Amino acid sequence: MFTTGLVLAAGSSSRLGRPKQLLEYRGATLLDASLSVARACEFDQLIVALGGAGSMVRSTVDLSGCTVVDNAHFSTGCSSSIVAALDSVDERAEALVLLLGDQPGVAPASVGALQAGCEASTAPLGVCRYGGGRGPRGHPFWFARSMFAALRTLHGDKAVWKILESGDWPVTELPVDGAVPIDVDTWDDYHLLLDSTT
Repeated sequence: MFTTGLVLAAGSSSRLGRPKQLLEYRGATLLDASLSVARACEFDQLIVALGGAGSMVRSTVDLSGCTVVDNAHFSTGCSSSIVAALDSVDERAEALVLLLGDQPGVAPASVGALQAGCEASTAPLGVCRYGGGRGPRGHPFWFARSMFAALRTLHGDKAVWKILESGDWPVTELPVDGAVPIDVDTWDDYHLLLDSTT
């Protein structure tokens, strides 16, 4: 199944006060680490959505192999990046996997298992269920092409969760061991991430 990966990295990092995409992590930047995960997933197409600090990201982060989408409306929430990226999704794409640019702890094996589970299901939505299937849901998310029209209607920061939790579409849940990988929104998150990888 032709699959497009989309990494959301357009946030303004308002709670940090500096671009979190460029925070140092494992000898590179936080976004470099997240893109390394995405590349390891071997998607047929990889898109990264930029917005806040876009020019700095372009001059600092290795974006090779990525289709870069600039989201002029990044301040309205991450759903605007999904909407902006949809126009760049390859017409052959049968599915879209959504990853966060500030969540480098996602395992490529989990992404692959999610893809396989969703491709074998008739549900148009897929999500990871951490804690071995007993914990909370978390990224990555999987969307069949039949969901693209609904994704285009998104507004705000948590709109994709509203689609997932609406009950309007069946959802495939992939059990994943461990806790939801840390996503960096605050300095506490960042230090927790650093502590967890030392």
